[in-house]
Order: sequence, then C-alpha cells, then structure tokens
Amino acid sequence: MNPTLKKSELLSQIADAFQSRWQRFAALFTSDIGIDLGTANTLVYVRGKGIVLQEPSVVAVDSMTNEVLAVGQKAKAMLGKTPRKIHAVRPMKDGVIADFEIAEGMLKELIRRVNPSKTFFRPRILIAVPSGITGVEKRAVEDSAIRAGAQEVMLIEEPMAAAIGVDLPVHEPYASMIVDIGGGTTEIAIISLGGIVESKSLRIGGDEFDECIINYMRRTYNLMIGPRTAEDIKITIGSAYPLGENELEMEVRGRDQVAGLPITKRINSVEIRECLAEPIQQIIESIRMILEKCPPELSADLVERGIVLAGGGALIKGLDKHIIKECGLPVIVAPNPLLAVCLGTGKALEHLDTFKKRA
Repeated sequence: MNPTLKKSELLSQIADAFQSRWQRFAALFTSDIGIDLGTANTLVYVRGKGIVLQEPSVVAVDSMTNEVLAVGQKAKAMLGKTPRKIHAVRPMKDGVIADFEIAEGMLKELIRRVNPSKTFFRPRILIAVPSGITGVEKRAVEDSAIRAGAQEVMLIEEPMAAAIGVDLPVHEPYASMIVDIGGGTTEIAIISLGGIVESKSLRIGGDEFDECIINYMRRTYNLMIGPRTAEDIKITIGSAYPLGENELEMEVRGRDQVAGLPITKRINSVEIRECLAEPIQQIIESIRMILEKCPPELSADLVERGIVLAGGGALIKGLDKHIIKECGLPVIVAPNPLLAVCLGTGKALEHLDTFKKRA
C-alpha cells in the first residue's frame, strides 16, 4: 500500500467530514432556498416559510454600465418601452440560462430579497432545471447561483419537482405521469419508485404560443404587437378545444405594419385556437411517444391514474379536454399549476439530506 496515497485518502475523508459538519452548523443560521428558475417567471421557496417570491424572469440593465436597475415586475413593465440607455431583457431562454451575467444579477437580487440579513452563512439552494439540460447548461446554473451567494447548489429535474409539488406518489411502485408546460419548455415524464422511467423535454412552451400569436396578427391583420400583448391574448381568449357557445372576443391594439399608425382590431378565440394548434399538437405527439415507450405494467396504472397537467400552459382553456380526446386517458389539471415546480423544490428541501443521497 502506498503510504502517500493512504494519507491523501485520510485527509480527503477528514475534509469531507468537516465540510458536512460545517454545512449542518451553517444550516442553523440560514434558510435553505428552493428556486423554480423559469423562462417566464422565477419563484422562490424558503424552508419553513413557503413561497415568498414570484417574479417575472426579466432584468432591466443600464446599457452603458451593465448595472442591474430593476428585477422582476418592475423590469417587465419596461419591456418594449425603455429609452436607449436602458434595455429590459430575459436572461432565460428555453428553460436555460441564455445570458450568464444578467442571470447572475437576477439571482443575486432575488436571494437578497429573501435573505436580506448580512449573515456570514450562505444559504443552500435547490434549483429546478429541465430534464433535457446539458452538462454545460447545468454548470452555468450552478456557477450563477454560487456567484450570486449560494453556499451549495443542488439541481432537481423539473418534472420530478412538479410531480412532488402536486403530491403524486412518486416513491410508490405505481406510474405517475406529469406534463409541465412552462414558459420555455414542456416537460413530459412517467415517474415510479422515486425515479423517472421515461421523459422528454421539448423546447416548446408559453413563449412559443406567444410567438405564434404575434406571427398570426402580423400575417392576418398586418398588425404589429409585442410579447406582452400576445401573452394577454393567450390568457384572455386562448384555447385548445372548442368552447361552444362560450367563444370569446377581445380588442387588440398595435401598430399597422403598412401605415405605421396605431390601430385596433377585434379578434376571437376560434382564430387564436387555430394559430396555437401546431405547438399544442407537437406537445400531444410527444405525450403519445412517451406513452408508447412506457412498460406495460405502468401503462395499466396510467389508464386508472391518468395524466396531470402543471405549469402555466395547463391554464389554456380546454387543453385537458383536447388531450383526453387525443390520448384516451384521464387528464387532471393541478390545483396550483403555476406553483407546482416551486412547491416541489420546497418539499424536497424538507428531506434535503435524503434527496442528496438519491441524486
């Protein structure tokens, strides 16, 4: 036996033991934090307090100095309305970090809001990430959180967090299927015995729906609208299934593409349903693909237990009915679909040591 190697192993074990005890000691003076780092919204859960922050993932930055001027709702109100000196940006795209420095500034501000005291101890942070995230993208999330003030960073896959958040029996020997439609991604997963059996991460979500509406308005009415107006249309009259006698209408204001002047057009839910049909169909095709790969015993469970919808996309009118029609399985919309992933990170925080061993 090499005595030098034996000594180095001993020192490594001592260092690991010291770090573990230090983290347990530090946990007495700071709160663990769970973050749903979404493309559209970022939610923060503080252990023992629940969800304490829900802000749009938008940052307003000084173009000259790169100084962060506003984060969240204040920054979102500036989208499309800023002078040349200021630009409002979204640092997340398709569920992952697109702008490292701005994402770090946003995390730093959000951590400061929930952990304002100048304590010596940094919080441990659990962050939900898409199941299809690459190693490089994982490293970007971890590095951003560490630089923003985290003592330790752990990652949890979004479909697992969403399933935990809606109280699915993920640790039981039964199939649980979750479809989490967020701003940048749609996460589809079948979960059993505490692990993901089959999953798919689509770079399709609320942003894709908004883009379809923007393109439709420009193509059909020569009307230029921004992302905020498109989002209002989606929320107000967007649907995935015929509403019968309850079809909706609304007025939309924008700029005429030809004349360049402000105009108003009246649109209805039928035409918005048609323009959202393509991305919604892509989601349904992916659900079918995952169901085809599911082992027979778990498929039998899904006939009884069905599919649970989470995320902001679950709120599109009639989406559950459309999936029932296309897939032939029961579909349930989660009670708080927008909060599901963040609530899941919070519940995982309550058993953080167990979660770390499983990860």
